[in-house]
Amino acid sequence: MNGGSSKSMIIGRYGILGTVRLLRNWILTRLLFPQARLIRFPIFIRGRKSMRFGPRLTTGVHVRLDALGSGKEPVLVIGANVELNDSVHIGALERIEIGDYALIASRVFITDHNHGLYDTRDPASAPTVSPGRRPLASRPVRIGRNVWIGEQACILPGVTIGDGAIIGASSVVTRDVPTNSIVAGNPAKVIRVYDDASGEWKKV
Repeated sequence: MNGGSSKSMIIGRYGILGTVRLLRNWILTRLLFPQARLIRFPIFIRGRKSMRFGPRLTTGVHVRLDALGSGKEPVLVIGANVELNDSVHIGALERIEIGDYALIASRVFITDHNHGLYDTRDPASAPTVSPGRRPLASRPVRIGRNVWIGEQACILPGVTIGDGAIIGASSVVTRDVPTNSIVAGNPAKVIRVYDDASGEWKKV
């Protein structure tokens, strides 16, 4: 395919203004995130020194990444060829890891911490204390390779999502997700698993 045909296809897909925005984003990506594939601006980053990105990261617009760690080790680690769509919000205090080739749809929220301790008797977490003054409690989150997280899903502290798993749209994930499984709902539950012998996703 020649250069003229490629340009026509891009303009046909994005329109003239969309193509101009794409070119601007490509230039800014090369300048600010040279290892990334494409960063669509604006992007909101807090705590860049506590993050580590793998090569060929792709983002949509309005992605928000917060790394609240204070040590030398990164608390937000994103693998290679990861795609974060529009308005994804990730907040890391202790550790969030996202494996290679993960695909995360728009408006997904991933956090490893809460304001307050609710499984112990803690006066500082009582309802009489404003939420912003309650102690931060964290548990690490690990998301494996080839994971697909659907639109508006919520991944909560302490969760491990196995390789190849699929998280249904609007799911709230409060417990570990097995490798090669599909979960959905609030709280999310396993609804299908991949059977290697037959090559099928089977209902649970």
